[in-house]
Amino acid sequence: MIGASQAAGLALASVLIIAVPGPSVLFIVGRALAHGRRIAIATVVGNAFGSLVAGVVVAVGLGELLARSEVLFHVIKYAGAAYLVFLGVHALLAHRAPSPEQAAEASARPGWWATARQGLLVGVTNPKVFVLYAAILPQFVVPTAGNVTAQMLLLALVPVAIGLATDLVWAVAASTVRGWFTRSPRRLRRIGQAGGVSIIGLGVATAFAGDPR
Repeated sequence: MIGASQAAGLALASVLIIAVPGPSVLFIVGRALAHGRRIAIATVVGNAFGSLVAGVVVAVGLGELLARSEVLFHVIKYAGAAYLVFLGVHALLAHRAPSPEQAAEASARPGWWATARQGLLVGVTNPKVFVLYAAILPQFVVPTAGNVTAQMLLLALVPVAIGLATDLVWAVAASTVRGWFTRSPRRLRRIGQAGGVSIIGLGVATAFAGDPR
């Protein structure tokens, strides 16, 4: 239903956009620094599903509604920002312990599925993803090639797959750096706190970011 030229063109556009680290990358790196590789990968998977949800929403026509509704846009925007701040504060509190025993206990990682759900919520509550899909996907639809909605659903898989691959690279790289810090409870606590601060900063930046529409 979609041609190779459509997929290739969208893949190129997606690479050019995704190559520049954005909020998702910063969130994933923050989670990797705070909790390690396993949790970072769970975050990547959840975030990818969140992006896929955005693609489905745009494909069925709700993306345009979000792009036009200032109230809905800001409700989702601030909900996502608040959730990021919450996750950042949680990471900070989990790494505040001063003693090695407390540090070991605090470094206990959340469950894989719970983390994936958190990543999904972050992806779904990022209105910029919806607006981006609404702006890009229609450019690669060929009206004469079949059902437009079906084409957009298939095309949405392209940036999701590319984003998943690049985010995994960031997750592995950040968690590898974290490995050095795990040799010392103090270093581990500091890098965990740094990850929490970065996620809080991302939430604040998201709240005060300009409207991209």
